[in-house]
Amino acid sequence: MRKNFRWLHSSIFAFILFVAGALSAQTTQAPLYPNYPSETPATFQPSTFGMDFERREVMIPMRDGVKLHTVILVPHGAKHEGILLTRTPYSANALTMNTPSVHLATSLWGYDNATETIIAGGYIRIVQDIRGKYGSEGDYVMNRPIHGPLNPTPVDESTDTYDTIDWLVKNIPETNGKVGVLGISYDGFLSLMPLIHPHPALKVAVPMNPMVDGWRGDDWFHNGAFREQNMPYIYEQTATRSNDAHWLSSNFDDYDTYMNAGSAGELGKQRKMDQIGFWTKVTGHPAYDSFWSDQAVDRILANEPTTVPTMLVASLWDQEDIYGAIAVYKALEPKNTSNNKLFLVLGPWHHGQEIEDASSLGAINFHSDTGLYFREQILAPFLAHYLKDDAPPMDTAPVTAFETGTNKWERLQAWPSGCANGCTPKPTPLYLQAEGKLAFTAPTKKAAFDEYISDPAKPVPFRARPSQPVGYTPNLSWVRWLVDDQREFSGRTDVLTFTTETLTAPVKISGEPIANLFASTSGSDADWVVKLIDVYPDEVAGQPELGGYQLPVSMDIFRGRYRESLSEPKAIPPNTPLQYKFALPTTNHIFAAGHKIMVQVQSSWFPLYDRNPQTFVPNIFFAQPSDYQKATMRIYHSPTQASFVELPLVTEH
Repeated sequence: MRKNFRWLHSSIFAFILFVAGALSAQTTQAPLYPNYPSETPATFQPSTFGMDFERREVMIPMRDGVKLHTVILVPHGAKHEGILLTRTPYSANALTMNTPSVHLATSLWGYDNATETIIAGGYIRIVQDIRGKYGSEGDYVMNRPIHGPLNPTPVDESTDTYDTIDWLVKNIPETNGKVGVLGISYDGFLSLMPLIHPHPALKVAVPMNPMVDGWRGDDWFHNGAFREQNMPYIYEQTATRSNDAHWLSSNFDDYDTYMNAGSAGELGKQRKMDQIGFWTKVTGHPAYDSFWSDQAVDRILANEPTTVPTMLVASLWDQEDIYGAIAVYKALEPKNTSNNKLFLVLGPWHHGQEIEDASSLGAINFHSDTGLYFREQILAPFLAHYLKDDAPPMDTAPVTAFETGTNKWERLQAWPSGCANGCTPKPTPLYLQAEGKLAFTAPTKKAAFDEYISDPAKPVPFRARPSQPVGYTPNLSWVRWLVDDQREFSGRTDVLTFTTETLTAPVKISGEPIANLFASTSGSDADWVVKLIDVYPDEVAGQPELGGYQLPVSMDIFRGRYRESLSEPKAIPPNTPLQYKFALPTTNHIFAAGHKIMVQVQSSWFPLYDRNPQTFVPNIFFAQPSDYQKATMRIYHSPTQASFVELPLVTEH
């Protein structure tokens, strides 16, 4: 038996060796199809036939050795031309090939290219991937802070821009050595960074709708309330170098997506966002601590000399970064002693609409293309003055502001100033009154308050449902939510509405309205949303869709735990009237005769902002289901506890 086993074992082993040898011989054979090679060349050289520009792609070295992918577009025949530089986390290839074409204008037409201005000016157009994104080397950090406590490395967006400009002026023979930076949103933030220790060749900067302070009122929070619907942006922007990890939809209505998850922290956990460094920073810093205040760009620039002519561009209905441009203007204006280094443009736009057709926004028609006017009449001569060799004269006003309600541009000396001369915005209380009234006279009736039940299980939507995700493509209505008709909400029992009598004369405001609420909650935390609204007449001739339209003029939210300190949250004593004071976004509006002024007050704005559980918890990101409780909210309007919105009322001398 043992002998037979040995024989069988030897036979099997011999068979294995035979098979292995056969396989080995097979692998060493010549390819089966030597005359049928791949049809893709090892290196493809694209045609340049018919192109009216030259495209160059280079890797520019930074001071730490990291190289940044940079696209250089040089118009044919360019000689001694200025450079327009945009640095971006959104792919330099994508921004320079919005439509692949032999024509430069067609290639550029799209996001973050003021195309008419670039083409008519003959500028050399340059777009660069910031470190850690797309074709660039290095590590990515969201809104990378400047070198200091939050950034121990020797490099930041300021130094990267400096090194880039230094390379460009030395290596592009067609340039005259003058560089301008411009960009929108994140790219607007990147256009502010080179103002810190600027390169001598930097002659002008145009930050448009810039991200400036993510906690006070730009992308991540508004006055402490987390902008929950920006979670997909954080996910896609930071999960991978090339934004190819996509947030997966789960509901047609975003309202359901965020409600089903409960807290923002729980939704982040479900989507495995704890892998993302920036998400852990956001959830770890819910208050305005040094993490946020030390990287607020307006605070940083306030300590820098103002040497580079800068045009800040702001949108009156900016649905993403409505805070930043005005904050930087406030920080820099006191240092602009000669009134020739700082300029401000206020347009009737959504976020970035200044580079698009801007004849209207939602249902509101401006009766002219305000975006084209900006690009041709304001931006083009401004850039030419600083970037052209012959330095053509410039007649740009220190402030150019569009007056909504009358649809006209104003040339002003400062902001806010109300009119070219002879006007002064005067802080004027518009008082909430009993029986839903609103008036410029202080309340006299004894009715002390109005109240409503705020239920976290049924939060007030920030717009009519269904609420599509920010990037929902069939209608892209996200860009116009700040001008949505507010009638959807004025009839809710958890929204208080106060309205003036019909105006017999126009009322103009210029600047920031200030909400002053005397309010109480039966809970121990609360959010307060205040909306200033222009109510149209019941019928509008020629525009029937505007009959009774409730147009938001300025709206914002405030998280009650920060009433005493933005950095140290405190529980609200239940059923205790307290004063809450916070600024609404800047505006330049006329309430026309025949219209009414309305103020709405509510305690949720969902899912744009996360729900306040209305019971005090250390960190709302991680509130538990049991923490979310109904509460009775009271808004007081008695003679001794008068709630009002302070309007920057313009009066002529």
